[in-house]
Formats: sequence, C-alpha cells, structure tokens
Amino acid sequence: MDRTIELLKKSNALLEGHFLLSSGKHSNKYVQCAKLIQNPKYCQEVAEIIAQKVKEKGLEVDLCVGPAMGGVIISYEVAKALGVEAIFTERLEGDMTLRRGFTIEKGSKILVVEDVITTGKSSFETIDVIKQLGGEVTGLAAIANRSDQEQLHGYPIAAATSVHIETWDADKIPEDLKKIPVVKPGSRITVE
Repeated sequence: MDRTIELLKKSNALLEGHFLLSSGKHSNKYVQCAKLIQNPKYCQEVAEIIAQKVKEKGLEVDLCVGPAMGGVIISYEVAKALGVEAIFTERLEGDMTLRRGFTIEKGSKILVVEDVITTGKSSFETIDVIKQLGGEVTGLAAIANRSDQEQLHGYPIAAATSVHIETWDADKIPEDLKKIPVVKPGSRITVE
C-alpha cells in the first residue's frame, strides 16, 4: 500500500459522506489533510516523501510558498526536508497576498506547496503573487493530488500520493448521495 494513503487512513483523514467542495461540486469522499498534519511524525514523513518527489522531478527550489491555510504547515515541513526557507501567502479582503514582512527575491526558484491540489485555485492565486514579485515558480507540490493530472497549466506536480475522487455538479448528484446531509469540509457546517 502507498505509504501516504496508509498515513491518511491512520490519521482518519479520508472521509466519507456528502461534501460540498469549494469548487461548488459535490463529492462522497474528502481528504482532510489537517488530520494527518496534526501528527508531527506523519507530517514530517509525508513532507520527506514530497521532497523526494521534487528531487526526482529535478525541480530547482530556493523557497517554498504555501497558500494559507492548508499550505502553511506542509510547506514549512517540505522546505525543511529540502533545506530551504518557507513563507506563506494569505487572503486580505479576498485577495491572495504576501504579508508579515515576507519577501521574494527576483529570479528565485519557488515551489508552491499545498495540502491538496484539486483545481489548483489557491496555488494559482499564489503563483500570481509570486510572479508579480519577480519569482519563478518551478512546480507545485502537495500531500494529495486530486487533479488526475501530472501537471497543471504547465507546472509539474510533485505529490506524496494521487487520489481519484469522483465529483458531481449540484444537478447531477446520485440519488443515494442526496439522502445524506451535505457538509462543507473544514468548516464542518451542514448546508441546508
């Protein structure tokens, strides 16, 4: 068995139910990486797996940048495994930005690190910030790649594992899934 999947299962991070994803789609499964990250040994082990994948892909990295919230801790751990620094972007009035005195040197090679990559929305908002500051993104990294792709928009993905989870538009939800209360992951709020 894939070691990352084993750790996700051990930490109860692979959830089943009826989930409303940030994309607006519905799913019967969800990867809650925060459950894995709460265990420092699991987080470190998965970060080392990601770092190895980054090296195997030949990605140059001077700095890891994680989109808040999901990318903050795993970005730090991957940076530690790679021997580089880590910073994070965060939203300010709805826009992704760099704050807290963090800087990006022009021309620096940057790895964007997330907990889960599905559409890459947060990653690409972070890439926009990095490009505006003159950084060069060399790839994307994650604990779990849900995108079903090896790269997104030309950026290679170095993930500890890949997970295929089916999703549905609101008007195409299977009948059995409609009977289960909808939950927004992370917030754990039931949707009416």
